[in-house]
Amino acid sequence: MDKRVTYCTDLEKSVIMSNFERRGWIQVGPEDEWNFYWSFTQNCRNIFSIDNGYRMNDNQIINHFPNHYEISRKDLLVKNIKRYRKELEKEGNPLAEKMEVVLPSGQVATRYVHLDIIPVTYVLPADYNMFVEEYRKSPQSTWIMKPCGKSQGTGIFLINKLSKLKKWSREAKIPFHPQLSSKESYVISRYIDNPLLIGGKKFDLRLYLLVTSFRPLKAYLFKHGFCRFCTVKYDTSVTELDNMYVHLTNVSVQRHGVEYNSLHGGKMSVQNFRLYLEGTRGRSVTEKLFADMHWLIVHSLKAVAPVMANDRHCFECYGYDIIIDNTLKPWLVEVNASPSLQSTTHNDRILKYKLIDNIISVVVPPDGIPDARWNKIPSVEALGDFEVLIDEELMEKEENGCRPTKNSRYR
Repeated sequence: MDKRVTYCTDLEKSVIMSNFERRGWIQVGPEDEWNFYWSFTQNCRNIFSIDNGYRMNDNQIINHFPNHYEISRKDLLVKNIKRYRKELEKEGNPLAEKMEVVLPSGQVATRYVHLDIIPVTYVLPADYNMFVEEYRKSPQSTWIMKPCGKSQGTGIFLINKLSKLKKWSREAKIPFHPQLSSKESYVISRYIDNPLLIGGKKFDLRLYLLVTSFRPLKAYLFKHGFCRFCTVKYDTSVTELDNMYVHLTNVSVQRHGVEYNSLHGGKMSVQNFRLYLEGTRGRSVTEKLFADMHWLIVHSLKAVAPVMANDRHCFECYGYDIIIDNTLKPWLVEVNASPSLQSTTHNDRILKYKLIDNIISVVVPPDGIPDARWNKIPSVEALGDFEVLIDEELMEKEENGCRPTKNSRYR
């Protein structure tokens, strides 16, 4: 007997709806019996909240982990990566090796050799004194301030003087004393002021990552990411410090710019980016950059895996934002738990439709009916345009069988 699959969604986006409808699934409300829920993060948290007392059955799956914010809130991501590095250091793990680097000011700072994956970052107001200490080592440097809980470029600004931060603190009425808790915390990171430029413009990469389990860790990288470009040529002069069209790659910011091109939406596919790099820098350098980006993603996931509520009913698609500097070193800027499914161009629509289609194929068992008891090992055909980035369960099986695995480099 053919079982009817029901779905529920808080996001009435055509790329989602048309994927469900094409499968013959039937839409129901959140109060009804649903099998597959594509929910907002807040609604997912409500479902899992203790007060709610909602218990999912085996035929229900949902598109967020209960505490997804451990990786998607800027301050928590930083905290988890710092904790992960310290723990590896305590264990004497070679991954936590450090080295001394000379800063432009001539002062010496200590950096991680393998896990230097995020710019130097502090959470304000709590780390204010530590930030000042770091700032004084290289007072010429620029820093970027971001509110922890906001997205799409909201509330971000750059500073190059301590006085500017103090002035902002006074105006924002946020006293920088950890004892006094403020309503909103911010992260302040060393601004990557030597970004790789294409056509004189700054860009970042948006990569899509599907996680179906944190313990064991199972993550898949979507092959069709893209670069997001600023509309105005990059300029480090102080006069352009407040010009967000120069510094912020968010489409939500750039589409208001005079130079915005709605045809390509200021985007370039990852495939074209790879070809461009191979042509300008060579193949081996390009291969190394992509391997470094994979490394960065895997270790950001390993950093949060111990604190994630690993519920078998959950999966999640994260939007990774990565900036590459002109030495071809990738830096993790942030991770989004609800990457935009808004289609700004025709190509965007095709990409996002395929992304949703492939996600459903990976997270739903071969019989097409959601099942939380399923072992979450998709077939090669089901992966579509996803590639296995890491699967600790398969790695363990292969290690026991002593066969080499392409995942082994992440050990």
